[in-house]
Order: sequence, then C-alpha cells, then structure tokens
Amino acid sequence: MRSISLFFRSVTKSLFLVTLLCSMAVSSANAQDAAAGAAIFKQKCTACHGIDKAVVGPALKGIDTKYDEAWLIKWIKNAPAFIASGDAQAVKAAEYSPAMMSAFPELSDDDIKNIVAYVKVGDVKPAADPNAAAGAAGAPADKGGVSNFMLFGLLAVIIIAFLVILVLNRVITTLERVMLQKKGIAVEEEEGAESKDRFEGLKKLSKNKKFILFIVLLCVIFLGSAGWKGMWETGVHTGYQPIQPIKFSHQLHAGVNKIDCQYCHSGAFTSKNASIPSLNVCMNCHNYVTASEKYDGKTSPEIMKIYNALDYNEDTKVYGNNTKPVEWIRIHNLPDLAYFNHSQHVAVAGIECQKCHGPIQTMEEVYQYSPLTMKWCINCHRETEVNHKDNPYYDKLIAAHDKLKKGEKVTAAVLGGLECAKCHY
Repeated sequence: MRSISLFFRSVTKSLFLVTLLCSMAVSSANAQDAAAGAAIFKQKCTACHGIDKAVVGPALKGIDTKYDEAWLIKWIKNAPAFIASGDAQAVKAAEYSPAMMSAFPELSDDDIKNIVAYVKVGDVKPAADPNAAAGAAGAPADKGGVSNFMLFGLLAVIIIAFLVILVLNRVITTLERVMLQKKGIAVEEEEGAESKDRFEGLKKLSKNKKFILFIVLLCVIFLGSAGWKGMWETGVHTGYQPIQPIKFSHQLHAGVNKIDCQYCHSGAFTSKNASIPSLNVCMNCHNYVTASEKYDGKTSPEIMKIYNALDYNEDTKVYGNNTKPVEWIRIHNLPDLAYFNHSQHVAVAGIECQKCHGPIQTMEEVYQYSPLTMKWCINCHRETEVNHKDNPYYDKLIAAHDKLKKGEKVTAAVLGGLECAKCHY
C-alpha cells in the first residue's frame, strides 16, 4: 500500500508541474496574441478607430463584452455584406458613423482574435530595433512567415511532451518497485534517497541517453524554427522608421491641412517614381508660413532648415548661392529585381496612396506600413477589382483588340510601347 501511495504522490507532483508549465505557456501565448494583434490593429484599424477614443469610428475598448467573438469575426471580415444580410446588431452598428466599415477578407479568424486580445489589454509596445524587420508591435509582416506565437506554441508542446515522458518514467519506476517488493526484494525508499543526495535524480538524467537525445532534438527543433523565422523575415522592414533630417509631419500637412499627396509627390501620377519634392515646392507655402506664433515670433526651427538648405534670407526674401541638399533617408525600398510603376497603379488602377503606405495622413513620422513582399503584392492583385469604365488605358486596349479581330495592323506603340517606363527603370 505504501508503494501505491508513493506512486500516486509522485504522479500528483508531476501533474501539478505539468499544469503549472501549461498555464505559463498559455499565458505566454496570450501575450503574444496581443502583440500580434497590436501590429494588425495599427496597420488596419488606426485610421478609423482608437482604443480609448473615437476617431471616424467608435472607441473599441470593451468591444469584446458588447459583441461575441463569432459576430466580430463576421463584422470585420465583411461588414457591408453582414449589414446587407439584415443582422440586427450589424444594422445598428452601421448607424454609428456615415462612413461604411471597410471589409478585411484577407484577415484570418486568428488575426481577428489577436486584434480583440490587443484591444482588451491596450497598447503593448515591444522593444524593437528601427533597422530590424518585423513591424510595429509585432506586426505580421507576411502571413506566410513563422510567427513568434508559432514558436512559443511549438516550445510549449515540446515542454509538455518532455514532462509526459518524465511522468511515464516515474510511473514505470514506481511499478517496478512495487513488483520487486511483492517478490520480497528490499527496495530503498524514495524519501531516503532524496535525503542522501538531492541531485541524484539530475545525475541519473545526465546519464540517461534517451533524455540527452530528447534535449538535443529539442534544441535542434527550436534553433531550426528560429533560423527559419529569421530567414523568412530577411529583407522585410515593416515598421522601419528612420529619423529624417527635417521633421516633416504628414499628419499636419496631409491630415490637418488636407494637402493632396500629389501636390508634393507629383511623379506618382505620371511616372514610375513618386519622387521626393524639391524644397522649392515647400517654399510655395513657407515663403509666408513660418509657424512663428509657436516660437515667440521666430521662425520654426524645422522651417529654418529649409531656409538654410536653400540659402534663403527670410528678411530680404533673397536666395543665395551656398545651397545644400537635404539628405532624406529612403524608407520604402524594393529589391532591384522588382519593378513597380506608381503611375500604373495610381493613374490607371486608381489606387489610393493609403492602400500601400497606410494611414499616411495620421503619421507624425512616416514608417513603412506594408511588408512589400511578393506574396503581399500577389494577394493585392488577386483581391483588387479592375475598374475599366471610362479609363483611357483600357479603352485603348479594347480598341486594339477590336482591330486584331478585324485583322488590322496593331503596333507596339498602340499598346503603350512608347512609354518611357516600359524600358527605363
């Protein structure tokens, strides 16, 4: 009976240890959920929602108590279709704001659960290297990659498997002791062994080949997963936010003053590159706008940087010859093997700047919003509907197609072969 008691005692200890570590693993997983959700929230939701304050849409604090999880998944994935279905809660939610809730079919159920987890706990800002990959608050740079949550989940499974093996080994040892006692063979009690040498169990484990093999496999799996994650995110710079030589606020210019993006980035509509505006464009306004009311009648230090670069005397309104270029730091950078034409997307497809650059009108300092990976581009091409009505580009294609059907001559020039960007990168 004493052997059976020892057996149950050992099993109870092991199960308690398993439960404790499982709870720690679950807590870690939940924390990672919130971190992943923070990234998605900042990429997809901040243009219209805040957690504690209303923006275009309502504040989201407490949204998990107001609506159940299944409803939120349907609402976020396709709110317009959900409203059209006649759901009472969806119709009532749509009355909050005249702006229609955008559909996010690209988000998985887990992504939406992560967003809800983030809204529950609020802002979780992890330490991040601005030169490193992986976006703000752990953004899922590319859903095809290996997330931290997957790594922690794998580690938790390995730990649980290891503990199960320990429990089974303990059970086997106890059963062997019971069998030996039934045969009349004296067996030293476990408590006595522990009192002699507390580290005897660890010494036995260090000589156990199965245990050593398991530890080696654990290390190989963990390091292999971490290496795979690192390789997958190589070259992905979501969240990259360098310090620029002049603190130009897109929130002030594009958000508050509502200056059109193409006033400064005129190349986006006509050429491959969106182009960085020259300081002469800045001077169209800052010849007169000096923000002096904030600096005791003196010109703003950031505007003075423009004047100094142009060697401009604000008193005499005269430009000098000692000009110096402003060395802006490039944020969005595609590999040389990739070709992207801004005009094709902006002028022909009619895509807004925010589709790729995010809520630029809310950014005090610009950062890379999208991962700009091949998969991200392909997913966008799969989801974006081509609007061919009243579009000169597609009118030319249709006209060329009609000529081909009639057997008439069609040259490459008719299909846009004379456009500079066809050959010149």
